[in-house]
Amino acid sequence: MNSTDSTQVIAQRLVSRFAQTAISRDRAGGTADAEISALRDSGLLTLLIAREHGGQGQPWSVALDVVRRFAQVDGSLAHLYGYHFLDQVVAQTSSSPEQFAALQRDTAAHHWFWGNANNSLDRRLIGRREEGGYRLSGLKQFTSGSPYAHRLLISFRPETAPDSIVRAVIDPVREGLRIHGDWDAMGQRQTGSGTVSFDNVWVDEREVLQGVSPGPDDQSLPFNTLGPILAQLVLTHVFLGSAQGALKEAANYTREHSRPWYTAGVERAQDDRLIIRQYGELAAQLEAFESLTDKATAEFDLAFAQGLALSGEQRGEIGYRVAAANVFGGRVALDITSRIFEVMGARATDNRFGHDRFWRNVRTHTLHNPAEYKLLTVGLHALRGELPVPGFYS
Repeated sequence: MNSTDSTQVIAQRLVSRFAQTAISRDRAGGTADAEISALRDSGLLTLLIAREHGGQGQPWSVALDVVRRFAQVDGSLAHLYGYHFLDQVVAQTSSSPEQFAALQRDTAAHHWFWGNANNSLDRRLIGRREEGGYRLSGLKQFTSGSPYAHRLLISFRPETAPDSIVRAVIDPVREGLRIHGDWDAMGQRQTGSGTVSFDNVWVDEREVLQGVSPGPDDQSLPFNTLGPILAQLVLTHVFLGSAQGALKEAANYTREHSRPWYTAGVERAQDDRLIIRQYGELAAQLEAFESLTDKATAEFDLAFAQGLALSGEQRGEIGYRVAAANVFGGRVALDITSRIFEVMGARATDNRFGHDRFWRNVRTHTLHNPAEYKLLTVGLHALRGELPVPGFYS
C-alpha cells in the first residue's frame, strides 16, 4: 500500500466515525473536540508538511481529497481540516524560510492543530509597538478553528500604520486573549468561526512573521499570493463533498424509505421513471462539477510545486480556473442539496434524518464570498483576457 492509499484508508475510517455523530453534532453546534482529537491521533495533520521537517510531504491534491471525503458527512470538519493547512500556507508566504521551517518542525513533532484570527477585512484588532513586540487590543470575527487551535494565525493593524497588516503565529493560551465560542450560524455549525477578543495581549517579536513585503517587481509575488486561491479551492472541495454526500444519502433513503406517488404505477419509488430521471440530472451535474474541480486541483498542484518560480501569468490562470470551479460548484451543490428532497419525499424532511445539513453548510459558505464577484473575475478573463488581480479573495 502506497502513502496515498494509506491516507485514503485512514481518512475513510475517520469518515465512518464522524458519520455516526454528524447529525447530533450538527444539531448541538459548539465544538467537535473528540473528533479533532481523533484527527490528531490519525497523523493526517502532518500530511502536507515537508519530509525534512517530519511530515509526509504529500501534494495538495491528497489533502483536498481528504477534505472532500470529510465533507460527505461533515462540512465543518472538512473546512477545519483544509484551513489547518491553509493557515500554514499563509504563514509560509508571510515569514522567513527559517521561521517557517521551525513552525513546521514543531507542528509535526507535537501534532498541533492550526486555527486563525486572520480575517484581513476585519480592521478592529490594533497592535501598539513596544520594545520586543506588540500589545494587541480589539476583536476578530470569522476565526475558523480558533477553539481547537494549538497555534493561532493572527493578523492585526499597527497603530501607526492602519493600512498595513502584520501577521503572527501564537499559542492562544495567554493572558487577555479570549475565544468566545459564539459561532451559531445555521450551517458549518462546529467550525468555531466566531469572535476572538484581545485585551492588551502581548505578542513577542519572535512570534511575528518576519517575511519581507514584496514590491511590485518582486518575483516572489505570484507564489506569495496563492493563499486566497487556495482558500477558494478548499471550499470548492467542501461543496463537492457536500453534494456527493447529499446525493448518496438521498439514494439510500429513496431505496429504503421513499414511497411511490399513487399515480406512478410502480410498487417502489426507485422504479419511478420520474425519480430516476431526476437522479440522472443531479448525477450529471455532479460529474461535471467533479471533473472541473479535479482539473483545477491538478493545476494547483503544479503551480504550488513551482514555489517562487511561479510566474504572474501562471498564477492568474490558476486563479481563473479555481474561481470558475468554485462558482460553478457552489451553484451545483446548492441545487443538489436542495433538490434531493424532491426525490426522497415529504417524510425525508423529518429532523432526525439531518438531510438539510448539507444545504445549510453549502449555503453558509457561498454567502461568505459572493458568487457574483467571482463571476466578474471569470467574466473579465473570458471577455477581455484579463487575469485575476491578487487580492484578499482573488
